[in-house]
Amino acid sequence: MVSIFNLDGMEHHVRTCIPKVELVPAGKPFYCLSSEDLRNTHCCYTDFCNKIDLRVPSGHLKEPEHPSMWGPVELVGIIAGPVFLLFLIIIIVFLVINYHQRVYHNRQRLDVEDPSCEMCLSKDKTLQDLVYDLSTSGSGSGLPLFVQRTVARTIVLQEIIGKGRFGEVWRGRWRGGDVAVKIFSSREERAWFRAAEIYQTVMLRHENILGFIAADNKDNGTWTQLWLVSDYHEHGSLFDYLNRYTVTIEGMIKLALSAASGLAHLHMEIVGTQGKPGIAHRDLKSKNILVKKNGMCAIADLGLAVRHDAVTDTIDIAPNQRVGTKRYMAPEVLDESINMKHFDSFKCADIYALGLVYWEIARRCNSGGVHEEYQLPYYDLVPSDPSIEEMRKVVCDQKLRPNIPNWWQSYEALRVMGKMMRECWYANGAARLTALRIKKTLSQLSVQEDVKI
Repeated sequence: MVSIFNLDGMEHHVRTCIPKVELVPAGKPFYCLSSEDLRNTHCCYTDFCNKIDLRVPSGHLKEPEHPSMWGPVELVGIIAGPVFLLFLIIIIVFLVINYHQRVYHNRQRLDVEDPSCEMCLSKDKTLQDLVYDLSTSGSGSGLPLFVQRTVARTIVLQEIIGKGRFGEVWRGRWRGGDVAVKIFSSREERAWFRAAEIYQTVMLRHENILGFIAADNKDNGTWTQLWLVSDYHEHGSLFDYLNRYTVTIEGMIKLALSAASGLAHLHMEIVGTQGKPGIAHRDLKSKNILVKKNGMCAIADLGLAVRHDAVTDTIDIAPNQRVGTKRYMAPEVLDESINMKHFDSFKCADIYALGLVYWEIARRCNSGGVHEEYQLPYYDLVPSDPSIEEMRKVVCDQKLRPNIPNWWQSYEALRVMGKMMRECWYANGAARLTALRIKKTLSQLSVQEDVKI
């Protein structure tokens, strides 16, 4: 007999010989019966006749079972993953909606003018009156936010007066007076926020620091304009001024002394409940110093500044990708040896940059009909847009500094300026002069030279 059958869905083959006594019933034994669905059987009566292969019954066979690839941990992961992702998406959507609602309500709140301030915004008030009245008698931290917004939204832009990596500077008009409006590109939002934050530091107002008026973010539907409104100075930056004009010895002393006064006030820490933290500029250069109508300087662009908390002895460094201007970087900044945990390190780096600015001013001093053409520091040693590596080679490795002409020795004011520059440029930051020391030296020089300040 040969038989092929399905048992629990599996295929089984049987080839055997059946004893004559088990061939019952006679003529049609049970062993030789077939079933179309389950069993196909063939009986024969000669030697090896059962070696033939039979057709598989038409009943369906199960596929062989394979052990499961997923254990309980994997199954939990498969189920929990999408659920967690769904919850995460819901939370993010909720936070975004919540944030936009807060921003909207803040804008609504700022747009509603405080009735108690109707007097301060009365039509006859000029910008100077406003700033003086609302900034704690001219020495506080700036205008209240809703006043800043009201002022910023009623400024009429007149003409573009400058462009830079941050955006544009415009001359604007407010109540018949000129203001400068610095419009930051949206990618410079951190610099805009930082500058606004620093300018509103308590007791920062000083005649030799650019007068801050307002900060506002104006959404025009397509993009957000970030405005910083400040005093307008028609002479523009010290860089522009020195390119256009030479200066007298008196003019040089006024520029140098006022720049030192502004920096000394920035660096100074005033202790008390209405105190002021020490602030280091970190991007001091002739393009970031403005020249006022009276021939004095005002330090501007505090987008990279750092503040020092004297109580906790910590430094508040803004999370900003921007670095200072490579040409004006101190040796310790170029070779990365500066101690970022020590506030005095930042002040010393500012002094090095101030020394370079003094060199730019002194070159344009017209003494006895002699003066130099305007140049940037290291103009003869590095290309127009030097890399940090090129600056490091010149300043740190070769230890070179801008050239101080011998003929400066013939004039006391230029001799003093030259000596000060060298003392600002020491490779060791701790050996450099302080802003206060520079201010005192220049104050004495202004008395000697009979300069009217």
